[in-house]
Amino acid sequence: MSSLAAKKQTGEKCVICEQTKLQGIHLFTTFICIDCEKDILNTETSSPKYKYFLKQLKKISTSENLH
Repeated sequence: MSSLAAKKQTGEKCVICEQTKLQGIHLFTTFICIDCEKDILNTETSSPKYKYFLKQLKKISTSENLH
């Protein structure tokens, strides 16, 4: 079984909630689950939750996978 097929069956770890989920998007080599994607899009910038999302998303820009 290819690694892509295995990921689709077992899921991937979301960079935001750090849970394994089956559906989501990829940003560079990082996975964001569909639930977190929706939360990010619907959160006001004045919300404390917004700061949490920014903190988690910073993991993407500092990831060694981008080099």
